[in-house]
Amino acid sequence: MNKRALLLVDMQNDFCASGALAVPEGDSTVDIANVLIDWCRSHSIKIVACQDWHPADHGSFASQHGVEPFSEGVLDGIPQTFWPDHCVQGSEGAELHPLLKRDAIEAVFRKGQHPLIDSYSAFFDNEHRQQTGLDNWLREHEVGEVIVMGLATDYCVKFTVLDALQLGYQVNVITDGCRAVDLNAQDGAHAFMEMSVAGATLYTLADWTETQG
Repeated sequence: MNKRALLLVDMQNDFCASGALAVPEGDSTVDIANVLIDWCRSHSIKIVACQDWHPADHGSFASQHGVEPFSEGVLDGIPQTFWPDHCVQGSEGAELHPLLKRDAIEAVFRKGQHPLIDSYSAFFDNEHRQQTGLDNWLREHEVGEVIVMGLATDYCVKFTVLDALQLGYQVNVITDGCRAVDLNAQDGAHAFMEMSVAGATLYTLADWTETQG
């Protein structure tokens, strides 16, 4: 369990410019990802991604409840932010960003498919009722350390990192490879602090490539 893997979180069209749930400056993560992909390839590090993959009637969508996007409510007994319809299965918005070096990605793990529960983490749904296949895949490939970046800092990146730490992985976060939704001011900064306190190590891309050889 001493191998590394790069995990690209939700680098999808709907989270980038003109997308249904565009994260401010989300597109800027693609260049960072591509540099890191090349670095990982040169170091024989495996590269995987996760992808929001919602049915059209997903319960996290504001349209399903007749409320305004970004309203707060409850979904199946769990507090829920209601989002604009996004990353609908098979849609262009759900596809990985076209400028991302997708040919380097060895496996993609889809999440958010159950209509009654959201899934921010790449490992579990929001109540840890079901796993994706990511943890099993990493263990089968003897990965014990992950490098995480993507969208969005304060939701899917944060919960992916926290779950990875709970599962026993060593976790590194590339901070300039992430962007936040920031529904509340400083949500992204608070998310980075939470990840760090939980045990993740934060790097810029330049720091990572300089210190890791």
